[in-house]
Amino acid sequence: MRNKNILKKVTAISVCAAVLLSMTACGDKNTSSDSAPTSSAQSSGAASSADSTAESGASSASNASSAPNESSAVSNTESEAVSEVTSIPEDTPYTLGGELTPAMIARSRYNEGNKVRLAKVIKKLQANEEVTVAYIGGSITNGTSAGDDLCYAKLTTNWLQEKFSGAKINYVNAGIGATDSIFGVSRVENDVISKNPDLVFTEFAVNDIADFADLYKESYAALIRKLWNSSSAPAVVAIGMTKEDGTSVGDVHGDIAKKFDIPFISYKDVILNVIENKYITWKDISDDDIHPNVAGHALLSNLITNYLQSVIDDVDNISGAESDLSADTAGTDLETLKFTAAKDITPKTPGCFTLQESTYASFGSNWMVKNKEGTFADTDAAEIEFEGSEVRLLFVMQGKFGAKADIFVDDELKTTIDSTSPDGKTSHVEIAKIADGLAAGKHTLKIAPKSQEGTANFYISGIAVK
Repeated sequence: MRNKNILKKVTAISVCAAVLLSMTACGDKNTSSDSAPTSSAQSSGAASSADSTAESGASSASNASSAPNESSAVSNTESEAVSEVTSIPEDTPYTLGGELTPAMIARSRYNEGNKVRLAKVIKKLQANEEVTVAYIGGSITNGTSAGDDLCYAKLTTNWLQEKFSGAKINYVNAGIGATDSIFGVSRVENDVISKNPDLVFTEFAVNDIADFADLYKESYAALIRKLWNSSSAPAVVAIGMTKEDGTSVGDVHGDIAKKFDIPFISYKDVILNVIENKYITWKDISDDDIHPNVAGHALLSNLITNYLQSVIDDVDNISGAESDLSADTAGTDLETLKFTAAKDITPKTPGCFTLQESTYASFGSNWMVKNKEGTFADTDAAEIEFEGSEVRLLFVMQGKFGAKADIFVDDELKTTIDSTSPDGKTSHVEIAKIADGLAAGKHTLKIAPKSQEGTANFYISGIAVK
């Protein structure tokens, strides 16, 4: 019976390949971006946020999953078979910018998932209703190495708009470079859920750190559940990316997607295979060791839209119960975090910190202190009032110029943070738990930079409380 299911799936995939002939690829797939980032998987400080809603025509990560639901949508057992090597059709040569092959399509479907919510979105589009499509992730989602108009998020939204020209599609790109899914849980309320999305794509597989996989199981599960249970009840599609050397927590995220029975599109499984077969090289699709270039973003968008086309083709046959994410409690403590960006913080006492525009973390601004001499006084500390039982500080790792800071809550020293990057090069945002179990009422968070020799910088990106 399992072999018959696999055979049916392979046949369906072969049919899907024909659909691609009607799909127009966006952008020059052989053209690289003019600029490439200089940072690593968690470092895309130069990327700017596009947390915009517009009509589309165009770690010291700290402290930081549900049985699939049976329905008439594609079952988890069947989609699990697709991810097995034995179910992949025979490889055929792939030319960059050309048709996706049946093998590429099969590898991309790490988990077909329950499609009931997706079908509802498609039916709204078919009825020419207004739909909001959002994307949350790191610098790849933000568009690094491809730009605002040629990133996979914009290309995918454009494809939907062309497909359903009578509908109004609002586009929300909440990609922020150098951020992980723990950070994503903190900001998803403001950056995505507040936009009342109908469909959300998540991308954090190369920003979440493999060495802390257990933490990221919690945070990624919390992110998915927080989106899923939000008032607009959006469909959620997960995306698995990779670095050149295969570094990724795509399998960790993919396993969560299987438990929750949500769709998971694996760019990693596709791209590493076609490179291994010498059909293309990594340099064809990326200008560094992580970020897809224009061609890479176009390929990723094609994988996503190919999956969406399969839903469109079968939309009238998709029914039944939605996925049920309530049985698994992984990461539930992270779901209640409320994030406040630096620009929305008015310190009780700013000390030597000033609010300045910044590309770091793509919030547009941070509370910063920059001192070439590295000397600080007690009066230089910043104090921020908050109300909640737990507080976390979002700060920027500063390459080799980071400063240390003592962190107090209600004048009690809780921890000392060193914002110098371990490798002395990369810059990225981290979120550190400062205190929990606090009594009800208002509290004061104090950030006191410590004196050191030479340049010392400390950037406060925001706080998260619950």
